[in-house]
Amino acid sequence: MATRLVVMQPKQFSHHSSWVSPHSSLFPSSVSDFNGASLNFSMKNKRKVWQSKGTLQVRASSAKKILIMGGTRFIGVFLSRLLVKEGHQVTLFTRGKAPITQQLPGESDKEYADFSSQILHLKGDRQDFEFVKTSVSAEGFDVVYDINGREAVEVEPILDALPNLEQFIYCSSAGVYLKSDLLPHFETDAVDPKSRHKGKLETESLLDSRGVNWTSIRPVYIYGPLNYNPVEEWFFHRLKAGRPIPVPNSGNQITQLGHVKDLANAFVKVLGHPKASKQVYNISGSKYVTFDGLAKACAKAAGFPEPEIIHYNPKEFDFGKKKAFPFRDQHFFASIEKAAQELDWTPEFSLIDGLADSYNLDFGRGTFRKAADFSTDDMILGKSLVLQS
Repeated sequence: MATRLVVMQPKQFSHHSSWVSPHSSLFPSSVSDFNGASLNFSMKNKRKVWQSKGTLQVRASSAKKILIMGGTRFIGVFLSRLLVKEGHQVTLFTRGKAPITQQLPGESDKEYADFSSQILHLKGDRQDFEFVKTSVSAEGFDVVYDINGREAVEVEPILDALPNLEQFIYCSSAGVYLKSDLLPHFETDAVDPKSRHKGKLETESLLDSRGVNWTSIRPVYIYGPLNYNPVEEWFFHRLKAGRPIPVPNSGNQITQLGHVKDLANAFVKVLGHPKASKQVYNISGSKYVTFDGLAKACAKAAGFPEPEIIHYNPKEFDFGKKKAFPFRDQHFFASIEKAAQELDWTPEFSLIDGLADSYNLDFGRGTFRKAADFSTDDMILGKSLVLQS
């Protein structure tokens, strides 16, 4: 499939330079509204502040020319806004199938215009390795954020194209850890080379072998507005429909969720941080929660009555290829102590506040990524009724 570069680089970049607008003829001509998350930016004492809750400030010491692989679906939407507000020149590498910028609920017209006028776009398929290498080399970026990379082979052409790269910041996953009875997972824990995230492990190894100044972030479960994985949305669908919540086994399995805005802040924290060189950081929320507790938390955050919870044995059912529950049926959580100590980073959102933020700015406005599918629920509930009778 042929790919092409659609946006030319501005003639000169500085903090006060003129930018090529994404609304010019070089960018997609239309940008549609998309119900997502609210970001409120302001200036105070000449420091750039994300005031989603008014507590956390992130600042970069100097402007960088930054490439984000991805950036229009979830994590990158929030990360790119922070980086642009910090004064960095940000380019998104995408296939161009989605609008490059989308106004978010609660974001003023001026805030959106300020952001969208500065974001740049490199259109192409990252599987076209020769195009990636040629186009990225021509631009000469200082820093790369790889948000959507899954395999090491996808990263090699970027490294080849940027021999003087200052930092490669990678979105990995806490799913790389080997299942263990000793929890929480620490960054030094054993990893599972056979996990479905083995490509991310191989990418981390590649970065280290190439001598790149890299940093890897390993989130646990990510949630928040625009989430394309059915995490909180799975619960919201059932709560809105007034249905029981089917939870596997005892419901006491402990897990952990981290808000996407806290994750974006962590990604900014590692930029240029001397302690982050060639390091891995777990990023998630500060609290752990049981499956039953999560169902109740979603109800409380969204203003629904406490739900009826039905427990079932997954081994008694054949769900085919469908997932009856959105989480691993096991204890799964990680320590964020290293990030807190070395990066001076702490999650801004409590679980209830974060779920409320997600509901109010997304699902509660009538937007969701996947339509409700209660077919597996009906199998579970049908058998439960038979047993009760």
